[in-house]
Amino acid sequence: MARIPPHIIDEIMQTSRIEEVIGEFVNLKRAGSSLKGLSPFTDEKTASFVVSPAKQIFKCFSTGKGGSVVTFLMEKEHYSYPEALKWLANKYNITLPEEAEQTAEELAVVTERESLQIINEFAKTHFHDRMHTTDEGKAIGLSYFVERGFRLDIIEKFQLGYCLEKGNDFTEAALGKGYKLEYLEKIGLVKSKDGRNFDFFRGRVMFPIHSVTGRVLGFGGRTLLSDKKIAKYFNSPESIIYNKSDILYGLYFAKGDIIKYDNCFLVEGYTDVISMHQAGITNVVSSSGTSLTHGQIKLIRRYTQNVTILYDGDAAGIKASFRGIDLLLEEGLNVRVVLFPDGDDPDSYSKKVSSVELDDYINTNKKDFVTFKAEILLQGTTDPIQRSKLIHEIVHSISLIPDQISRSIYAKEIASRFDIDQLIVDQELLKLRKTALTKQPPSLSPDEPPLEVDYTVVRKQPVEQPHSNDHVVGTEINATENDLIRILVKYGTLVIPDEKRELSEEDVTVAQLICNELFRDELTFNDPTFQKIYEYANEGINQQKTTYQAKHYLRSEDQEIVKVVSEIETDKHELSHNWLKLRNIETNYEIDKLKAAVLSSILAFKTDKLQQRINIIRKQLSQLTEDDIEKIEELLIDQINFERAKMRFAEQLGRIILR
Repeated sequence: MARIPPHIIDEIMQTSRIEEVIGEFVNLKRAGSSLKGLSPFTDEKTASFVVSPAKQIFKCFSTGKGGSVVTFLMEKEHYSYPEALKWLANKYNITLPEEAEQTAEELAVVTERESLQIINEFAKTHFHDRMHTTDEGKAIGLSYFVERGFRLDIIEKFQLGYCLEKGNDFTEAALGKGYKLEYLEKIGLVKSKDGRNFDFFRGRVMFPIHSVTGRVLGFGGRTLLSDKKIAKYFNSPESIIYNKSDILYGLYFAKGDIIKYDNCFLVEGYTDVISMHQAGITNVVSSSGTSLTHGQIKLIRRYTQNVTILYDGDAAGIKASFRGIDLLLEEGLNVRVVLFPDGDDPDSYSKKVSSVELDDYINTNKKDFVTFKAEILLQGTTDPIQRSKLIHEIVHSISLIPDQISRSIYAKEIASRFDIDQLIVDQELLKLRKTALTKQPPSLSPDEPPLEVDYTVVRKQPVEQPHSNDHVVGTEINATENDLIRILVKYGTLVIPDEKRELSEEDVTVAQLICNELFRDELTFNDPTFQKIYEYANEGINQQKTTYQAKHYLRSEDQEIVKVVSEIETDKHELSHNWLKLRNIETNYEIDKLKAAVLSSILAFKTDKLQQRINIIRKQLSQLTEDDIEKIEELLIDQINFERAKMRFAEQLGRIILR
C-alpha cells in the first residue's frame, strides 16, 4: 500500500466521526455528553463501552481497550494502521494517492507540504524557547504576555512565543538545521533582500495558528512598538498548508467543548480567544481579524448549529461586520449576539470581572440577531423613510435563513416589533426569496421555488449501505440511485427540451440539471461507484467539458466505473423503471419523454433520501424513554417536516405524470 501523506492523514482524522464509525458495529445510546453500548470485544450484559464524540475517543472498561477511531478499527477488525486509514478514507470519500499514479510534480508537492509543516513545528518551538530562555525574550516577549494578564499555563497551552529583534536569529537556526531557504521564504518566516536573509517576524510576539488536529499551519505576529506606521499584526502568507479562509484560530483547543455545549463563541482576535479560555469559557474561536468566510462557517457547522458572536462596543465596527451575520444565517446556523460595554472587548472585559460574572453577563445580554440588528440600526433613527430602509435590511437577513419555520417565526417577530402587517412582511420575504432563487442554478421546477428541506441533516445520519456491489440497473438494491445514475450516464449530454420555445443559451443538459439539483441540496449517492460517476460528471460541467459522456467513463482506470457504465450501455430496458412504475404504461423510447423521466428520477432520488432520514428518526424514537421528552419532541418535529416534504414531492411527481 502506498504511503499516506501526513496532510491526508490529517484530513481523514478531521473528517472521521468516531460515533458514526463505531455505530456501525455497536448499538450506541446517549448517556449525557457521551454514548454507551455493549463491548464489541467481550460478552457482557451491562454496557461498559463508552464513546466520547467531543473528544473523539472510546474506552472499553471491560477489556481496558481505548483510543481513537483508528485504534477501534485496528482492535475490532484487526486492520493494520494503513488499512484502518484506508477504510476511513473510503467511508468518507477521501482520495488516497497511489505511488504508481503519482507524477514527479505530485510527489514534489507532498514533499513540500511535509517540509513546510516540519519547519512550522520547528519555528513554534524556537520562538517559544527563545521567549523563556533569553534575556530579551523574558524581558520583552514573556513580560508582555504576563502584563496582559495571561497565566503561564495559558501561555504554555497556546504555545505563545517571541521572535528576537536580532535580524536573523531564527533564519540562522533554521538554516543550521538544514531547512531549505526556499521553503523558509515560501512559508513567510524568512525574507531576502539585497543578498541578505532576515526574520520576517523579528521583534514580535508570536501566536501559532493550529489546524483542527493541532498541526501548526502559520503564525500571527504582533509588534510591541507604538509606531502607527508599523502594522500591528503580521500573518503568515497563503501557502499550500495555510489558507486563512478555511482556518479558525483556537478551534483545535475549542472543538471538544463546542460539541459538549452545542455552541460556538465567535470573537475577533487571538487575545480574545486566549482570555476567554483563561476565564473558563473554552468553546470559543476567532476569525483572526479577517472577514468571516464560508469556509470558516462550514468548520463551525461540523461541530454545532449555534453561534454566539461576542462584539466589542465599537458600533462602527459592528455595522461593518453585519455581513458575517448574514453569511451565518445563509448557512443555516442559529445566531445570537452579545455586545460588551463601550470600550471593552472579550479580552479586556474578561479580565475585569470574575469567571462567574463573565458567564452571567453573556447569558443575560445575548440577543437574537433580529433584536440586536434592530437596536443597532434603528438607534436614534426617527425618519420614516430611513426606518423603512433599515427594516427592509433586517427582513433581507431573515430571507437568507434556509429553514422555513425559522423564517416564519422571525417574520412574526418583525411584524410585532415594528407594528407591521404580517402579510406585508410575508410578501416581502417571498419576493426576496424568489429573487435569490433566480440567481441559483437551474431548478427542479423553474416556476416554483425549490423545496426547502435541510438535507444536511440527512448527511449527518448514518444510512444503511448496500451489502452488494451489484450495480445492475433495476435491482431492488439502490433502485432510485440506479435509475438516476443510468439517466446521467445515458443522456447526460442531451439538452432538456422545452416545448414552449426554441433552444437557446438558457437551455441545460440532463447532466447539468441532475448535478445542479444534487449539489444545491448537498446530496450524495450511498453507492461509492455511483458517487464517483456523479463527481466525474460534475467536474466536467464545472470545467465546461463534455467528459461525462459514456465513452469517457469507459476509459476510466477505475474498473468499477467501467463495469457500471458497461451495464448501463448494454441495458435492454430503455425506460426509467420509476417512470414505468409511475405511469403504468408501455413505451419503447424513453428519450421521447426525456424531461419527465429526468424530473421523476430526481424526485424519486430525493424522496428516497427523505425516507432514509425518516427511518432513522423512527429508530431513534423507539430507543428513547419518557425521560427524553425534549429529544422526542425535537425528533417528532423533524419527522413531521420530512413527511410534509415527501408529500410535496408526491404532488410534483403527480403533476409530471399527468402532463
